[in-house]
Amino acid sequence: MALISALDGIPLLHAWRYRAATTGKPFAVAGGRALSLRPIGILSTAAFCVAACLRITDPLLPDVARAFGVGIGAASVVVTAFAFAYGLAQVAYGPIGDRFGKYGVIAGAMTLSALFIAAAATAPTLMALAWLRLAAGASTAAILPLALAYVGDVVPYEHRQAVLARILSGQLLGVIFGQAAGGVLIGYVSWRIVFLILGAIFAVVASLLWIEFRSPRVVRLRAPAPLAPGALIRQYAALAAASRSRAVLLAIFVEGFLFFGMLAYFGAFLRRDFAIGYVAVGLILGCFGLGGLAYSLAARRIVPRFGEAGMMRLGGLGLAAGLLALALVPSWSGAVPVMAALGFALYMFHNTLQTKATQMAPASRGAAVSLFYSCFFLGQAIGAPLIGVGIERCGYGFVFTTAGIGLLALGRWFARQF
Repeated sequence: MALISALDGIPLLHAWRYRAATTGKPFAVAGGRALSLRPIGILSTAAFCVAACLRITDPLLPDVARAFGVGIGAASVVVTAFAFAYGLAQVAYGPIGDRFGKYGVIAGAMTLSALFIAAAATAPTLMALAWLRLAAGASTAAILPLALAYVGDVVPYEHRQAVLARILSGQLLGVIFGQAAGGVLIGYVSWRIVFLILGAIFAVVASLLWIEFRSPRVVRLRAPAPLAPGALIRQYAALAAASRSRAVLLAIFVEGFLFFGMLAYFGAFLRRDFAIGYVAVGLILGCFGLGGLAYSLAARRIVPRFGEAGMMRLGGLGLAAGLLALALVPSWSGAVPVMAALGFALYMFHNTLQTKATQMAPASRGAAVSLFYSCFFLGQAIGAPLIGVGIERCGYGFVFTTAGIGLLALGRWFARQF
């Protein structure tokens, strides 16, 4: 709850009003006082849960493989099933959140996710576990894009990037927790207990979301038009056709392709070049998350100073320099600050794109952010295997340097679009 309390006191410089779509009456968000961001603080804890759920199976795979008497490759179906459903379901939730209210849909998705995740502890077969992970991926897919869209609804644009960084901090802590806690817990308890613990955490946060949802602090914006397949297709086509939206979607696809597609190989690079154990690799990779967390805490001071165009240029430059340094670093100890710097630069870059995504279509913000995330995951899905081929044929140094140049060019190009 400390994070919620910290968010609750962030002052905004002026009051503003929103008009509820269902009643037409003005909804007073702030009346000459500091805005309560308690609902967003709880959304940050939900983002923590989603990120932990995404990453927690990584260290569990050997134990799952032993439990069902299969190889590690066959056991990885639980990872693939979750990721597949998570990426595919994104586009469905945006319009649902716009129509029925984002906060309520998030609370419902968290409740379903808690049930599916806890049920995984009882899976009698590997296929049953894969199906439960598929269901968990489909339900958790609603949470992060709708959380970002909700921030877009309630926070004025000039303050939005700093507040979105708080959601990002919850997400980054979840990534660190999922990999670290999963690895530590599996040393003491079975993978089934790990899923029970994670399901309980989801249930607690779902309860907080429902309690907050009933408070007057939650803004309830709903689109008046009913859901219809033809209308949804036209909505997404219009988003893709708008030049500014297209620039944001292209940029997040390329970022997902070049950096997040490559992120999966950082561990293999560290282990091969420096001959270190898995624990050391995990700790070094954790520095990447810590660098991103440092950015999220500094965003309120950085954003006004450099502006969005400056953030994209600086972020691209930092990524290019960091990837070059990683290719040349002579020891594992030198990789520690480089990974932290990469995390800082990446989330300076990524959070700017997220902020732009929340403004692509204010009238259908949930759909816009969901499409943004679908492009993001599509870029990762296509980039990872192609980057793997590049590493096999040309080596890590060439791929890191090439990706860095591409991200530098992307940052400079995007800064000129707005």
